[in-house]
Amino acid sequence: MTEDLKARVSYLRGFTEGLELGEESKEQKVLQRVIDLLEDMTDEIEQLSVDYEDLFEYTEAIDDDLTELEDDFYEEDEEDDEYFDDDIAEEFADGFSMECPNCREIVVVDESILDYDDAIEVTCPGCGEVVLVDDEEWDMDIEEMPEEVDKEE
Repeated sequence: MTEDLKARVSYLRGFTEGLELGEESKEQKVLQRVIDLLEDMTDEIEQLSVDYEDLFEYTEAIDDDLTELEDDFYEEDEEDDEYFDDDIAEEFADGFSMECPNCREIVVVDESILDYDDAIEVTCPGCGEVVLVDDEEWDMDIEEMPEEVDKEE
């Protein structure tokens, strides 16, 4: 496109020179300045076109990189979800889960460990923080609860 514009401006320059209006005539000066302006505009359009192509290629490269990062990121999440949903859910079907207050990881607890007579501490596998303590203080039967508590429920 820019080659076509340059060719047309060159044609106009040659045409005005062929008119032989005289170098000092007002008409020749006006035509010369208009053609100079057209040449400047053609050069700017050419530079904008080159810049646009460079920017387009750069944007395409960024888009490709971003797509690759998204694929890597979401593949990890899908693998984690599949592992949790299938393996852990089946293994601890009779348990419960809780969120670690320190690292926000989900800790799955098998309900059978609550039947032990000794004090129990459950730690988060991610950060090692204690997330559950069964020291038998809260392990009361409903029958042993005061009547006030029964009424509130």
